[in-house]
Amino acid sequence: MDLQISVFLLFILFTAGHSLSCYECLSLTGSCADQKLKTCPIGSSHCVTSTAVVKVGDIRSKVTNKDCAPACQSLSLNFGIVKTTASCCNTDQCNLQDADPSSNVPNGNKCFSCDGQSCSNIVSCSGTEDRCVKATETSGGRSTVVKGCVSKSLCNDTTSVHNVPNVQDISCCEGNLCNGAQSVSQSFLFLCCSLLSYFLLH
Repeated sequence: MDLQISVFLLFILFTAGHSLSCYECLSLTGSCADQKLKTCPIGSSHCVTSTAVVKVGDIRSKVTNKDCAPACQSLSLNFGIVKTTASCCNTDQCNLQDADPSSNVPNGNKCFSCDGQSCSNIVSCSGTEDRCVKATETSGGRSTVVKGCVSKSLCNDTTSVHNVPNVQDISCCEGNLCNGAQSVSQSFLFLCCSLLSYFLLH
């Protein structure tokens, strides 16, 4: 009997003290060739891999980031000039691979997107992007609109979606071009970056 209790207590001590280990890297070229293994701090329960591709005119930039996270959700979003995918997992070293290549496979859904001048552009959704999104920020009397494709998981997380700082009227809809074509004003890229950083870090 005493042996069973001792084994049980040892098991509890070892499992309680286990820290998650994840790969860590930040690559501005899109590929994490020099990723390192990292022991996550207390409170981090997930490993995350995110990739962001920004296209402005003929210039294309790809950033890949891997790290530990206190909370995370797998998602994909495409605002036309910015496309981001994030995948999360919760076992040791589970973020070894880069972003899932299926996230770039078109799924047939189309949504309106904005380019800073108008919101009548159409973007083809891919991977798990099965919803259209529209978000508005009002600051200093100006209204900025962002539109595009998102994953259902992002739309279902009403806590994250409706608590993005300085952004109001975030709404998701299902069906081709359901997020409407309207005009847009300035600060478009700033709003895109604000939304992306919030979704990836919360």
